[in-house]
Amino acid sequence: MKKIIFLLTWSCLSFSQNNSELKTIHVYVALCDNINQGIVPVSKTLGNGQDPKNNLYWGAMYGVKSYFKRSKDWTLISTKVNLDTFVLERLLFKHNTSNTFLLADAYDGKYIKNTTIDFLEATAGRKDIVILNGTQKLKFGGHSNLLAYIGHDGLMEFDVKGNFTALNEDKRDAIILACISKDYFKPYLQQTKANPLVWSTGLMSPEAYSLKWALDGWILNENDIQIRARASQAYHYYQKCGIRGARNLLVTGY
Repeated sequence: MKKIIFLLTWSCLSFSQNNSELKTIHVYVALCDNINQGIVPVSKTLGNGQDPKNNLYWGAMYGVKSYFKRSKDWTLISTKVNLDTFVLERLLFKHNTSNTFLLADAYDGKYIKNTTIDFLEATAGRKDIVILNGTQKLKFGGHSNLLAYIGHDGLMEFDVKGNFTALNEDKRDAIILACISKDYFKPYLQQTKANPLVWSTGLMSPEAYSLKWALDGWILNENDIQIRARASQAYHYYQKCGIRGARNLLVTGY
């Protein structure tokens, strides 16, 4: 009898997990590029914006691809390369304990302006992307619940034009890990009506740990302050900058 009860309980638990609310995250990564971006140069290997495999923000130890592949919380489902002129690699991840999917796009570093526009238009509810996972249709781009930008803050050098008027009233969270992103992205996010979940007030290293730790809280439906605290803790843990400094650097809201 106990065995039957256990099996029924496990069956119900599995059903609940498999049918929990579907969430999608779309991460836009502008590959680090010594030649085409106004950055303090890194090594040639890390700063080759046309080489995702070794790029600082993608294939290096704390790049999005490497960091999430190593995580016990995420499983890599698929990889596609050279999708178009801009996107050199696309990864689809599934969270291991929730019904959450993450799509990460590695943009050629010389197209950082296109990366920025695509990200901003998606935060306005535009640029829809449908990805097939077997027979399942997953919606990203403007249909994502959360959108993230990682890379150099190109808005420090250029302005962008696009369709940034919010398409609807859907709640879209945004994480922007780039230097001084609050100052430079704020006018655009005010148009797109996205919620600035985490962004920065100063110079920073936009590596994947801050994103991953923030997503841990977001998946648990924590509030914005709790999620921002996780991102700050991650930044302090890896950068050894002091928790007060990390909290001053990574903030939430307008």
